[in-house]
Parts: sequence; structure tokens; C-alpha cells
Amino acid sequence: MKKSILLILIGNRKESAVKVQQILTGWGCTIKTRLGLHDGVLENCSDTGLLILEICGTDEENRELTRKVSVLPGVSSKLVELEVES
Repeated sequence: MKKSILLILIGNRKESAVKVQQILTGWGCTIKTRLGLHDGVLENCSDTGLLILEICGTDEENRELTRKVSVLPGVSSKLVELEVES
């Protein structure tokens, strides 16, 4: 069984998050699970954030999504593929 996880680190979250969200909306059918993390709450909200996505596209689709997100200024992404042999 193989699992693909896309990690997205967003700097300057208030500006970059909107662009990241637009991309993720277009790829919504390949996103199985989404978890967003950032430090702080209310008036102490952090300007950076981390998204953890479990994605279920083809290998090519997963690489393309990773590339599309990573070209945004202030955004870094990494595709992690884990496999357990049966």
C-alpha cells in the first residue's frame, strides 16, 4: 500500500494562503485529508502555516500539484511517499 502526503509550508500566510487555497480548490478531487496548522490565535496569529494533505491522485498528478504550489512566492512544498510492503 502506498500513501502520498503533501507538506506545504506557507510564509506570509495572510497573503499567500489565498493563492494556495485557489490551487487546492482546483485539485480538490485528489485531496483525501487536509490538516492546517499555525501558531497562535486571535490577535496573536502566526504569519506562517503548515498544511498536511493526504492526496490520492496519480503519481504525475501528485507531482504536478506539488510543483504548482511550490512556485508561489513564500511557499515551500514537499511530496512524501510512503509504502508498506505486504
